[in-house]
Amino acid sequence: MSIDHLYVEKELSWLSFNERVLQEAADKSVPIVERVRFLGIFSNNLDEFFRVRVADVKRRLLISKVSKGDANPTQHLLTKIQTKVLKLQEDFDLIYTDVIKGLARHNIFLINEDQLSEQQGLWLKQYFRDKLLRYIAPIIVDRRTDLAKILKDDLTYLIAEMRSPEQVKYAVIEIPTDDAPRFVQMPREKGKKRKNVILLDNIIRYCLDQIFAPFFQYETCHAYSMKMTRDAEYGLSDDIDQSLMEQMSEGLKQRLTAEPVRFVHDREMPESMVELIKFKLGISNFDSVIPGGRYHNFRDFIGFPNIGRSYLEHQKLPAVNSHDFDSHITAFDAIKAKDILLYYPYHKFRYVTEFLRQAAIDPAVRDIKLSVYRLAKRSRIVKSLIDAAENGKKVTVIVELKARFDEEANIEWAKALTEAGVKVDFGVPSLKCHSKLCLVTRKEGDELVRYAHIGTGNFHEKTAKIYTDFSLFTRNREITEEVKNVFEFIIHSYKRFNFKHLVVSPTDSRSRIYRAIDREISSASRGLKASIFLKINNVDDKGIIDRLYKASSAGVKVRMIVRGMCALIPGIPNLSENIEVISIVDRFLEHPRVAVFENEGEPAVWISSADWMTRNIDRRVEVGCPIYDPALKQQIIDILNIQWSDTTKARIIDKEQSNQYKPRGNRRKIRSQIATYEYLKAVEQNKAGA
Repeated sequence: MSIDHLYVEKELSWLSFNERVLQEAADKSVPIVERVRFLGIFSNNLDEFFRVRVADVKRRLLISKVSKGDANPTQHLLTKIQTKVLKLQEDFDLIYTDVIKGLARHNIFLINEDQLSEQQGLWLKQYFRDKLLRYIAPIIVDRRTDLAKILKDDLTYLIAEMRSPEQVKYAVIEIPTDDAPRFVQMPREKGKKRKNVILLDNIIRYCLDQIFAPFFQYETCHAYSMKMTRDAEYGLSDDIDQSLMEQMSEGLKQRLTAEPVRFVHDREMPESMVELIKFKLGISNFDSVIPGGRYHNFRDFIGFPNIGRSYLEHQKLPAVNSHDFDSHITAFDAIKAKDILLYYPYHKFRYVTEFLRQAAIDPAVRDIKLSVYRLAKRSRIVKSLIDAAENGKKVTVIVELKARFDEEANIEWAKALTEAGVKVDFGVPSLKCHSKLCLVTRKEGDELVRYAHIGTGNFHEKTAKIYTDFSLFTRNREITEEVKNVFEFIIHSYKRFNFKHLVVSPTDSRSRIYRAIDREISSASRGLKASIFLKINNVDDKGIIDRLYKASSAGVKVRMIVRGMCALIPGIPNLSENIEVISIVDRFLEHPRVAVFENEGEPAVWISSADWMTRNIDRRVEVGCPIYDPALKQQIIDILNIQWSDTTKARIIDKEQSNQYKPRGNRRKIRSQIATYEYLKAVEQNKAGA
C-alpha cells in the first residue's frame, strides 16, 4: 500500500469533524433552538478553518510555485477542500431551510423585509432611526477605494447597489453586530400567537432609503450580503528593542490587513458586483469564492434566543457537587485527605475558583503559580491572583501571548496582572505554553507543602460549562515537585529536568508515548492481554500513528474516541484491523485527553493537556499526569466505557470519513453524556451516603 494511503489529510479530516457538527443541526431529535445554534457552531468552525488551515495550505502552494517545487499535491488538496466545503455549504442551506420550518411549527418565525405588515414596517423604521442609524456609516466604492484594507475579517457586510439610468453606485455597509443584537424580536400582533424575529441584516435592507436617499439620486437600491476571511497567521518582528508584547501587538495589526483566503457572497449578487469585489479584494485563483444564502456570519446563531417554550432547547443539567471538597472546611483540607478528580461540566467549576480564592486569603499560603492559555472575560481566576498579590503572596503567572484568537485579551490580562504586582512571564519564546497547571505552596508547621491542579482544559469559567474536561487536585510530593520543575523549565528554559511521573512536552512526551505503546506490543507478543484506550481531540502525528499501526499488527486492541481530526485510518487489513475509532458530538464539546494502557493487568491511566499532534508533542509545553488513586483511575475507565457504549451520538470513523452513526442493533439507547452525568451523580451520592 502506498504511504500516502496510510493517512487522511488532516484538513479533510477536520472538515469531516465539522460535518458531524452539521449532523447535529440536521438531527430532528435535537431541540429546534439547539439546531439553530449548531448551525452557528458549524459556521464559526468553518471561519476558523479558513483563517488557519486553508490559509496554511495556500501559503504552502505559493511557496511551491515560487521555489519551483512540486505544487501538484498541495493543489490537489486545495481542490478537494474546496469541493468538500461547497458540498457542506449546500447541505447547510438545506438544513437551514428545514430549521426555519421547524421554528415556524413552534410559532417562531424568522422573517425578512418582504414579509412585514404595514404596522410592523412602521415599527421597524422607528426602531432603525432610534437604535441603529447612529451605527451605520457606508463606504462608497469608487476607483480609489481599497476594499482589502477597509473590510474587517469575518464581519458581515451588505453591498448596496444604487442604480439610475445614468450610473450605478456601490456602497459597503458594515452590519454593526457589536453595537446591536443580530436578532430583533418584533412586537406581538394583537390576537396572533406567532412570534416574529428579524435579522439585523434585513432591518438594514428594509431601511436602505433612510441611509442613502438624503444624499444620492437613484431609481432602485438593493443590497447583497458578503464576508471575507483573512489569513490568521502573522510574523513577529525580531527587533531586539521590542518586548514580546510589543511584537505581538504589531503581529495582530498584520492580521487585520492579511491576505484574504475566502470570499462568501449572496448567490443572488449580480455577477458584475461579484467580479468588482473580487478585483478590489485581490482574490486569487487559490482563494475560495463561495456562493451562499443571503445571510453570513452564521456564528451569531450560536446565541440565537429561545423565545418559545423551555423544551425548545436543552434542559440544564444541574452541576454535581463534589463530596470530597464539600465535606471539608477548606480546599486544602480536602486535598490533604485524598486526591480529587473533577469532570466538568458535570461537576461545578467553582471548586477551581474557590481553591484560588482561598489561596489568596489563606495566611499559610506563600506562593502561587499558574499557567494561562485562555481566560473568561470576567475572570474570577485573575481576581484571586490579584487579591493574592495584594495580600503579599508571591504570585507568578505564565501568560501565553500566542494563544490563537486570544492574543489581544491575553496582552490585556498580562498588563492588568503586572500592574497589580503579579510577576508575569511569557515562557519559552519558541514554544507555546498549553499546559493547565496551578501550584500553591503553603507553610504547614515547619515545612512547605505544595498543592497542584493538573487539568485537560483552560482556567475558563465560561467554557467549563460547555467543554468536558478533567481536573486533578493533588498534594502528592513527587508529582507536585515535578509541577514545580515544569514551571522552572518554562521560566528558565536552559534548565533540564528528568520527569518520572509527569509526561512533559517537548521534553519526553514522544519517548514516553512510544514506550507505553511498545510495552503493549511486548505484552501481545508474549500472549498477554494488551490494549490501548484513547480519548483525544486530534491525532495527526505520523510517528505515533505508525506506532499504533505496529501495535495493531502485533495484536494489540486499540480503541480511540477522537472528537476532531484523525489522520489514522482504522480497519486496514494486516495494519490497523485491530483499531476502532469513534467520534462523539453532542450538547457538550468533548475536550479531555486521556490514555489508558493495559499494562499487564495494572492499567496505566494518564490525563493530559496534549493532543497527539506533532505540534503538541514537539513544539509546545504540555503536561500529562498519571492517575494513581485506584478509585479515580476506575472512574476514568468507567467514563470511557460509557462513551464507547454510546448508541445515540457516536459516529464511526472509517477510511471513507462517512460519519455513519454507530449501529445500535438490539442494544438499548445510550446517550453517553447523559449517562456520564447520571454516573457521576450516583458516585457523589454514594460518597455522601457512605
